[in-house]
Formats: sequence, C-alpha cells, structure tokens
Amino acid sequence: MKDRVNILGVGFDNINMKEALKYGLGLFSRQTKSVIYTPNPEIVMAAYDDKDLKGNLNQADLILPDGIGVVIGSKLIGRPLKERVAGYDFIQQLFEVLKDTDYTVYFFGSKEGVAELAVKTMQKKHPGLSVVGTWNGYERDDEKVIADINRVKPDLLLVGLGAPRQEKWIAQYKERIDAKVFAGVGGSFDGMAGVVKRAPKIFIRLNLEWFYRLMKQPTRFKRMLKLPLFLIKMLLEGRKYK
Repeated sequence: MKDRVNILGVGFDNINMKEALKYGLGLFSRQTKSVIYTPNPEIVMAAYDDKDLKGNLNQADLILPDGIGVVIGSKLIGRPLKERVAGYDFIQQLFEVLKDTDYTVYFFGSKEGVAELAVKTMQKKHPGLSVVGTWNGYERDDEKVIADINRVKPDLLLVGLGAPRQEKWIAQYKERIDAKVFAGVGGSFDGMAGVVKRAPKIFIRLNLEWFYRLMKQPTRFKRMLKLPLFLIKMLLEGRKYK
C-alpha cells in the first residue's frame, strides 16, 4: 500500500521515480480504469478553493509531485516526500517501456497540429511506440473526441488540457471511454513537440526549471507568485492536514 502525504488537502504518493514507474506500469494489468495526475503547487492552490478539483485529484490512482514546491512543502510539515517526480519525465520513462509492448497511446490536447508533431517526435525518440490517434484540445464537441478514442481503444489516454479542465474532463467522461489508463499531462505536448523548449539539464538537476521558464516567459510572473503563497499557506495551515 502506498503512503500518501496530505498537502493542503491533496494526497501525494510518497514514491520516487523508479517506484512510480513500476506502479504506473502495474495499472495497465488492472481490470478497472486508472488515473494518473502530477499536480504542482499552482494546481494544489486551485484545488484548495475548488472542492470538485480536489476530489478529482484525490480519486486518482497515482498522484505525483510535479513541482519542487510540493516537496519543499512536505518538509515544512515534517512529512518529506522522497523526491520530485516530474510529470514530463515520468511519461518519457513510461514511453520507453511501452515501446517494447503491444500497449497503445492516444494524444488528446494542445493546439491543432501540436499533438501530431509531438507524436512524430516521441516515436523518433522511442522507436516502436504505438500511437493510435490524436485530437486537438480546442475541440468543443466532446462527443466527437470520445467517439474517436473509443474507435481505437487506447491503453493509455494522455489528456493535455491543462488544469483544472483536464481533471474535470476525465472525471466526467472516464466511464464512457474505452481506455485503461488516463493521465493528465498539462502542457507536455508542447514540450514533446519542441514548441516549448524544456530547461537545460543543469536547471532541472538544481530544481530551477521554474526559474528557467520564468526567464523565457516573463508573462508567467503572475502565475509564479502562487509558489510563495503556497509555501506561506503550508507554514500556516499545512500541519492540520497531517
């Protein structure tokens, strides 16, 4: 049984990348549908004020700490998480295993053309990865999307609609969709496609990926303010969730 650390009402699985990958792969052999989320402090703060989002997150089978702020917050309440498990890196490692299996993947999200470019890039990086379909995230007719997904019946459905839309979309339609594992991946398709460049490895190793993004996109400053607010809230209220 996995240990979960309660961060302002959201329960994060206290596992490292290797353990997360092993557990994630085990979800494909289950008879029931499974969900994976990788919230960062911004999403935790949104869930703090949105009971539906909080409920959707906590019902997931695997909840990984995508932001270093979540790991810092866990230390502030004396329940330290083992490490940051970045959602992008987790999916990359999952692809590396899935490419040698018969499991299939479907990409749903981002702007028109981005998912297709992400697929081409990922199949070049992970030769053998079986992708059975894509659909852009600007489609407002959910029935069209659901019909296309059910036509190909993917084992892994990646939903890149951003929070909280992707969590609410999965919660609303999961039981109608013929897929085994659902994963909310935020803006990962942009990174996979190369539309948005990921931080250099040195920034990632030093847990400064957020700083690199801020330098590249100063317009993110307002969003970045959520991190200090999150840490302040952890100091003031975090321990009551232990």
